[in-house]
Amino acid sequence: MDHTIQNENFDIRRTFLCGQCFRWSEQENGSFTGIAAGRKLALTQQGNLITLHGINKQDIPFWENYFDLTTDYSAYIDALSGDEMLKKACRFSPGIRILRQEPFETLISFIISQNNNIPRIAGIIGRLCESFGEQLPGGGYAFPTAKQLSGVTPEDLAPLRAGFRARYICDAVNKVNSGEVDFAEIDALPLVPAREKLKTIVGVGDKVADCVLLFAFHKTDAFPKDVWVKRIMAEFYPQGLPECTRGIEGIAQQYLFDYVRNGGGMSQEPNISERKEELHNVLL
Repeated sequence: MDHTIQNENFDIRRTFLCGQCFRWSEQENGSFTGIAAGRKLALTQQGNLITLHGINKQDIPFWENYFDLTTDYSAYIDALSGDEMLKKACRFSPGIRILRQEPFETLISFIISQNNNIPRIAGIIGRLCESFGEQLPGGGYAFPTAKQLSGVTPEDLAPLRAGFRARYICDAVNKVNSGEVDFAEIDALPLVPAREKLKTIVGVGDKVADCVLLFAFHKTDAFPKDVWVKRIMAEFYPQGLPECTRGIEGIAQQYLFDYVRNGGGMSQEPNISERKEELHNVLL
């Protein structure tokens, strides 16, 4: 069946292409197709109407939760518009929403994302799913569970061409399966101890941990900082984020990131020294 929703603050293109997910593909007609939690979906949009194509009726609550449809993003925009820069960013991309993604997939995806570009990230994730995930009816593969990856070694992951990240993936799998990293515990923890728990995984630093906390656990006070966000802070907020972002720093990050990358909110690309600094920090 098809299911249509109406929402003034949901732009599927901005939401899927803002760097928070890697398994959604834009088609020539502007629609998107993807897989989340073993469910395939195609979406189209006309104005404020978004149609979910070919879904099971019992999956409607899952997708409503995944797209965070019960949250009023206009309230976020109103709050953040107390700052002039954020007001411009919100006006540029008012339809970005924070997806509520599955924690293990999000963790592994952002480990893979380190010092990587989106096409290559998507390629590695695609090969991971094809190699270890469950094949879905009609084609495609689910993201493998931690249990399905139990005992995997860097050598097993060599065909993925994940490079140094293979060792990090294996450590994450081991710690999740052993219970040393417990997603229910992380969900219940405040931001700082939750971040520190994720950072016990080899190769997971502040940025990856904050991405997982924001995009999987919906801890909206998480504020992932890549080279772009660091430049935003240095240029526009050298004294720190304004008070209007308190508790929703991660929401502000998404608006700002999209604005400076796509809306001309910053004068130039990060320079080579900044790229090298980011690579150095990743490899530590």
